Amino acid sequence: MKSKEKQLPRERLESEGAERLQDHELLAILLRTGYRGVDVLQLAESILNEYSGLQGLLQCSYQQLRSIKGLGIAKASEMAAVLEITKRMAKPKALETLQNSEDAASFLMPLLRHEKQEKFLVLCLNSKNQLLKLSTVFVGTLNSTVVHPREVYQVAIQYASAGILVAHNHPSGDPTPSNEDLKVTQNLIESGRVMGIPLLDHLVIGHGRWHSLRSTGMFERK
Repeated sequence: MKSKEKQLPRERLESEGAERLQDHELLAILLRTGYRGVDVLQLAESILNEYSGLQGLLQCSYQQLRSIKGLGIAKASEMAAVLEITKRMAKPKALETLQNSEDAASFLMPLLRHEKQEKFLVLCLNSKNQLLKLSTVFVGTLNSTVVHPREVYQVAIQYASAGILVAHNHPSGDPTPSNEDLKVTQNLIESGRVMGIPLLDHLVIGHGRWHSLRSTGMFERK
């Protein structure tokens, strides 16, 4: 077996995992080869020294990459693509804004209308009604026994929600709420008042139609 010093970066990645490699070793894997008189590890080290590490390299343009000795068109293009992907992944994703039940229904209907089983979803919102998290907490026949407020509000607390909206689909296509739907909703309304995280609505999604349980008046404090 080769010593760690003599192992190539690809071999070390395979045996130890990518997280154990140093920056220049990871870069060497992308570069693959050096040039006459300079091996790939030396080339990787020189590039990182020139641009003050990975963060500096991340700001390099394609033209700058092409100017590096040992990087032809193919290598520079591959490097530019990897750097751009890295930058895009680091950008915060724009949050979906759901100002009302209509917005929520428009967002949810494409996700639920073709489901063959009932799915119960929790939408965690911040104080600006932006979607923080969409979580499936139950799959199967909905009733007040299996959909417990504990599971619903556990997700809400985890994402520091200002409010939540819940939804489930009726595979039959008819979004008319059942008695069990009403029971589940009432339990969640009461739990939300205790937790200080209000339930904003419960939507039932059908085929091209939806129903808001807020419209029934049951959300009004009695």
